[in-house]
Amino acid sequence: MDNPKCGSCGAAMKRNGFTSSGGQRWRCKGCGASFTHRIDSSAKQLDAFLRWLFSKATQKDMAGCGRTFRRKCARFWKLWPVSPCTGEVHDVVFLDGIWIGRDAVVLIACTGRHVLAWHLAHSENSASWATLMSKMAPPVMAVADGAGGFAKAARAVWPTTRIQRCLFHAFCQVKRETTTRPKLDCGKELYDLAKRLLKVKDVDSAVAWMVDYASWCTRWDGFLKEYTIQDGKRLYTHKRLRKARRGLNKLVSENVLFTFVSLAEERGGQWDATSNMIEGGVNAQLRSMLHEHRGLSKMRRIKAIFWWCYMHTECPLPASEILRTMPTDDEMEGYFRIASAKRRRDDGAPEEYGTGVDWNEFHTPTEYRQ
Repeated sequence: MDNPKCGSCGAAMKRNGFTSSGGQRWRCKGCGASFTHRIDSSAKQLDAFLRWLFSKATQKDMAGCGRTFRRKCARFWKLWPVSPCTGEVHDVVFLDGIWIGRDAVVLIACTGRHVLAWHLAHSENSASWATLMSKMAPPVMAVADGAGGFAKAARAVWPTTRIQRCLFHAFCQVKRETTTRPKLDCGKELYDLAKRLLKVKDVDSAVAWMVDYASWCTRWDGFLKEYTIQDGKRLYTHKRLRKARRGLNKLVSENVLFTFVSLAEERGGQWDATSNMIEGGVNAQLRSMLHEHRGLSKMRRIKAIFWWCYMHTECPLPASEILRTMPTDDEMEGYFRIASAKRRRDDGAPEEYGTGVDWNEFHTPTEYRQ
């Protein structure tokens, strides 16, 4: 800036005093245009905002101390970090949701090293899971905890993907019904079988578990059929054990308990049997962040999760590019208004397009099955 050129005519400029805030003013010798150079510190402020968000520091500890820090960072809460879609095919993808209150859940997909995509929804239904899955290429195997609607969405969007039910969640599903100290011999044996799920590592142990489970079902079938008559209705005596058996029967029939064993036999290597990667590597970190910054509104908690997910993607953009490319609240409101608007067909009947936004329209060049 020692010898700036005029943006209008290209002539040399000379110093022409200072502004009221102390900034150097320049004037063109040719056309007389005035110019003041201002340093844009938005990127540095965004970096400071993200350092605070991902740390245990309070706002008073940051540069600007409390009120000034909040004033400088208020505009960053208006940004919506969206997940980048690279089209890369991954061997294993872990999927889970983290709830924000009772009516908002952020569905997240990640690999063993970084976050892939996320989606805000009202519930974990099949439409919400399908929207999240449509942002990624179908992986070889998907590991999930059995959330509602996931299986239906996977069949529609990822028909070629093998599904692995998290074995720890399958064990917990049985433990909820038997408790850790079952009193009946039937419950004790079923609880021991559920614990053995966590020790299955290869084909031999998987086959042994299936044989023992089939034997348990045969041996206790008559016992679980016991019932009493009350008010003219048949009530099963051991309904909680029946519920635990029904849940395991469903997993066995869908062939999702030992997918990791089958893939290890077919392709070699080690495949994950639990969703510990996303539970401990993502959800636990998000809960810790929200705990450190208690008092945020629901929308800011949601955006805090979005920011964490984006900065833990494989290649997040630098702060200057984030400010230039990420949509704001006003832009997102326009997207949702267009997506949820009712249109009419040629015959006059209303045509519904849903209430979600087609994210592919503004952040990825590749479209996957919707």
